[in-house]
Amino acid sequence: MNESLLRELVPAVIGVLVRRGADFAAAEDAVQDALVEAVRVCQDDPLRDPKGWLITVAWRKFLDAARAETSRRHRELRVESEPVPGPGEPADDTLQLYFLCAHPSLTPASAVALTLRAVGGLTTRQIAQAYLVPEATMAQRISRAKRTVSGVRFNQPGDVATVLRVLYLVFNEGYSGDVDLAVEAIRLARQLAAVTKHEEAAGLLALMLLHHARRPARTGPDGGLVPLAEQDRGLWNTRLIAEGVDVLQAALARDRLGEFQAQAAIAALHADAQKTEETDWVQIVEWYDELVRLTDSPVARLNRAVAVGEADGPRAGLAALAGLDPALPRHAAVAAYLHERDGDPVTAARLYAEAARSAPSLPERDHLTRQAARLNTRLRS
Repeated sequence: MNESLLRELVPAVIGVLVRRGADFAAAEDAVQDALVEAVRVCQDDPLRDPKGWLITVAWRKFLDAARAETSRRHRELRVESEPVPGPGEPADDTLQLYFLCAHPSLTPASAVALTLRAVGGLTTRQIAQAYLVPEATMAQRISRAKRTVSGVRFNQPGDVATVLRVLYLVFNEGYSGDVDLAVEAIRLARQLAAVTKHEEAAGLLALMLLHHARRPARTGPDGGLVPLAEQDRGLWNTRLIAEGVDVLQAALARDRLGEFQAQAAIAALHADAQKTEETDWVQIVEWYDELVRLTDSPVARLNRAVAVGEADGPRAGLAALAGLDPALPRHAAVAAYLHERDGDPVTAARLYAEAARSAPSLPERDHLTRQAARLNTRLRS
């Protein structure tokens, strides 16, 4: 039986799993995993009852995933609400699992996607958002990665750079998404920095600590998003900031600059400002220049446009923004902010509303909607 015929059975098998108690997303993932195994098995022995086989294997995959999720949740519960300084608790096997999933037979992009899905516990949609690709594209990438490692012995761990990339994306999802994994990512980054001299391991740990230090101020009492410029800096965790700066300085002293160190340097400059107006935007632009040189990332260029707008005025920021793809996530929000600062509330209100429609999270959507409403109210009065 070929793969296309097997895929025709997918909706029915998903329906069976949902009726047994699985939620739709988990059922869909389990059936996709079963399909990968079916394609491998069918090469040697055609299935006599494809639907029954898929149901059995998919249900087993669902139960395995549910157990893994429960174990991951238990690991999170062992972690205190704030990361403890220093090496922390003794290492468990989680970091080793990250290395094993970053298998040498996979491309770095596929290894990251597979690890995020299998160990990090993120959904295909969340991983796709992190990579700025359609969900269907990411689903195919993960399926190919699973096929690649199917039957492979996991006795060759991947490299540090791939594991760093995974931890970075897990932290980002935990910090701003709907799954709280930030503290767990910091815990693992501490372990990694303790066992390797890789300067980017220290850079990533510093970046996480500096961002996490601002977390208490990122939302208001109503759960609404509070922009960096409006945050109560008295709520920032000075202990984490001091530790992050110390870790960063030690990494920079090795004179092997990487993207995580550059991002951490930007975060440190924000943390160093007692008030918003004291922020050293000129230095921040210089660090963004380094970050763009290292990564050529469109997200880095987008953030650089904001910094340029602060350092040299909104017109300069808009000029820096002009060369970027308008489809880039948060492009409309940045453009709205710069247009408002440039004295064009009509354009800014329209762009805030546009940004709200494509916002990746509910708090961000609500914030952008309020910004548009604020300007529209002012225009009507």
